[in-house]
Amino acid sequence: MNIKKFEKPTKEWAKFILNNRDRNYKFPKSKECNIDNKYDLVIGPVADDDIIVLFRTFVNGLIDMDTLIKELTYKELTDQYSFHTEKAIQYLKGV
Repeated sequence: MNIKKFEKPTKEWAKFILNNRDRNYKFPKSKECNIDNKYDLVIGPVADDDIIVLFRTFVNGLIDMDTLIKELTYKELTDQYSFHTEKAIQYLKGV
């Protein structure tokens, strides 16, 4: 399986989250997004509602990327496993 794993919030993780949530993102083949499901499984911190508020603050230009990452380090984040392809789902089924 092709797996993308983020150990903690980083600039790369933040760009990945932003690019996947941007419906107008123009570079789906980029390694900084998974719109095209190039990664079967993505593992990393959950971008829940609290986190999205910070992202909006960044997107609106009120904070820079370094501040965004700094603020995220103070949040208690849990990891999520996001299965994007049938190949990945087969591992859940034990096939």
